[in-house]
Amino acid sequence: MRQTPPLPSFPPPDTMNQPATVSALPEGKNPALRVVPMPADANVHGDVFGGWIMAQVDIAGSIPAVGRAQGRVATVAVNSFLFKHPVFVGDLVSFYAEVLKTGRTSITVSVEVYAQRMRHTNEIVKVTEATLTYVATDENRQPRVLPA
Repeated sequence: MRQTPPLPSFPPPDTMNQPATVSALPEGKNPALRVVPMPADANVHGDVFGGWIMAQVDIAGSIPAVGRAQGRVATVAVNSFLFKHPVFVGDLVSFYAEVLKTGRTSITVSVEVYAQRMRHTNEIVKVTEATLTYVATDENRQPRVLPA
């Protein structure tokens, strides 16, 4: 008889020792994006799809990248992506994005995601963090040098 390996636990074991809640949203920073996920964004249990969160992270990360590039950018890499805690339908999800570094044509952006559990006591949880790289592109969608 063949045994199947156990399913991975959620959240990942290396994040288990981190506190689930934070005292407040990042002070002195404005979110690039704030969204409330709806039932169509989740499974039958009300857990928001990881792919939906990834799409929102890409949008949020592109906002400072477009500002730095002063124009069109394309996502070229997701350098890291960690789901720390689940997001639920009805949470107010805030995406904080900032440019970490720039190259000749590339812009690396960090995105941190927080969920305010609106259905509870307004608990705030850091749910996701990611690092993405964008490339500035011209009207022909070819890489272009970033402005000074």
